[in-house]
Amino acid sequence: MTMTHKGTCFCGSVETEVSGKPEGMGYCHCESCRAWSAGPVNAFSLWKTDSVRITKGQELVGEYAGTPNSMRRFCKKCGGHIMTDHPQWGVTDVFAAAIPSLVFEPGLHVNYAETVLPMQDGLPKFKDFPTEIGGSGEQVAE
Repeated sequence: MTMTHKGTCFCGSVETEVSGKPEGMGYCHCESCRAWSAGPVNAFSLWKTDSVRITKGQELVGEYAGTPNSMRRFCKKCGGHIMTDHPQWGVTDVFAAAIPSLVFEPGLHVNYAETVLPMQDGLPKFKDFPTEIGGSGEQVAE
């Protein structure tokens, strides 16, 4: 049986659904994610793009291409962040906080060289990204 999780934007006007199992979960410390989230770190859950659906409020979804590999989606009514498509990698980041029923099990930190919130949790901390997705694969100390 395929697991399905439902989420919403801040006001509930846009509803989302993810199905299956995430490709990965972790924390991003890059300046772009920090600026977008207005927080010191972004908790991400990555899903194959065809596993993510907007089930209500598609007409209220705005888009912003902050970088060539980050199509950020938000609710035009409340400004609530919904997801970020990463076409280069074939995944969509549905923000972990936007999926209340998802048990968040982070496996790594990315862009840790840019951190403003050091976290000592024993997880691998990549300077940028793992080599599998085009990064240096270089890890940095906690």
